[in-house]
Amino acid sequence: MEAQGGLEGLRSGVLSRRAGRAPRVFGWALPTAVLCGYGFFANLRPSEPFLTPYLLGSDKNLTETQVFNEIYPVWTYSYLVLLFPVFLATDYLRYKPVILLQGLSLIMTWFMLLYAEGLLAIQFLEFFYGLVTATEIAYYSYIYSVVDLTLYQKVTSYCRSAALVGYTVGSVSGQILVSVAHWSLFSLNVISLISVSVAFAMAWFLPMPQKSLFFHHPPNTQEEKVDILKVIKELWQDFLQCYSSRPLLCWSVWWALSTCGYFQIINYAQGLWEMVLPSQSSEIYNGGVEAASTLLGAVAVFVAGHIKTSWATWGEIALAMFSLFIAAAVYIMDTVRNIWVCYASYIAFRIVYMLLITIATFQIAKNLSVERYALVFGVNTFVALALQTMLTLIVVDAKGLGLDIFTQFMIYAAYFAAISVMFLISGICSIIKNYWRKERRRNESTANSA
Repeated sequence: MEAQGGLEGLRSGVLSRRAGRAPRVFGWALPTAVLCGYGFFANLRPSEPFLTPYLLGSDKNLTETQVFNEIYPVWTYSYLVLLFPVFLATDYLRYKPVILLQGLSLIMTWFMLLYAEGLLAIQFLEFFYGLVTATEIAYYSYIYSVVDLTLYQKVTSYCRSAALVGYTVGSVSGQILVSVAHWSLFSLNVISLISVSVAFAMAWFLPMPQKSLFFHHPPNTQEEKVDILKVIKELWQDFLQCYSSRPLLCWSVWWALSTCGYFQIINYAQGLWEMVLPSQSSEIYNGGVEAASTLLGAVAVFVAGHIKTSWATWGEIALAMFSLFIAAAVYIMDTVRNIWVCYASYIAFRIVYMLLITIATFQIAKNLSVERYALVFGVNTFVALALQTMLTLIVVDAKGLGLDIFTQFMIYAAYFAAISVMFLISGICSIIKNYWRKERRRNESTANSA
């Protein structure tokens, strides 16, 4: 994305008449502050770590088969179907309308959690939650259309931190209200509804961007608005060029495969915990576990930025070893059947995944333009969701095998073990090829010198 232009549309009234640096500072600070406020309240949902107990409890009276095999799969299907059209609509509509749509979808989701009854209504709720996750791209890409290129790294850290802090505060407050204050799960959902409503109200104060990544170019460029067919054609050409790079393809394959498994595990982890230790008869600590795994994962993300190694040489071997660790963590979570072991394994799983996905993101993005960065991560996410849809349809959905939660997690452990084997073989082959290449060059150099 071009760095010039874009701020003019944010300056009006008194701001446009002020001299010096103040308008520029206010120009990026205002939308960043409002967007961070939106991200904080949109993720401040104390009831989310307790969703499965809530659906299985007296409030909704749904069965385990209904929740795991008929309701939760709807989120996967809707996310997949909505992802690409939302990706294009986000850019075409210039972000803000899609952020408002996400806020409205959050309100609909939690309003239905409070008052909807019956299987069909809760499945419809899952569709709205799929819309929430599909429109998340607008939150993370909006800010790039209203700030200069030099501020990208700073504002990205602010926006991601706001969402992270909101989720953590929500999880911790939910756990405290359940364990200490003995609030009902219905009350937690009321707080979540209030929080997302505040987020929706804040989104209206976001300035409307004057440019976007693909469709709306800055006013001082030759083309201010681009035809959709031309955009799709350019995206396809960029797609072919990007994935012709073997290192990018390798990291992208791991990104898509692992994200598929990650989505499945976090979607159904609460179900596993509920089977190991039913919330109706025991104290549960889902909120504390989610908060701890998020914070420790954030530490892992920070550490990832300071790891110095030759990823071109050892990257595939590292992915294989860490994928094997994830497989072991999921296997232990599934077989030991102790809630504290489940919690610890889940935290370890999330830490390692967040560490690796950050490294993969660095490796994929380091040689890409902003446009291609958006394309590659959009494609990788779509592939991950397509794989997850296949896995859900076969393993989870009642129309497929409809397996119980413990058998599902055994399959997920085997899935990550297969990823590990695949990258171990690929990594060993790459190291051998590099060794032969170096030996051939050394021999050629020796022959030439002789």
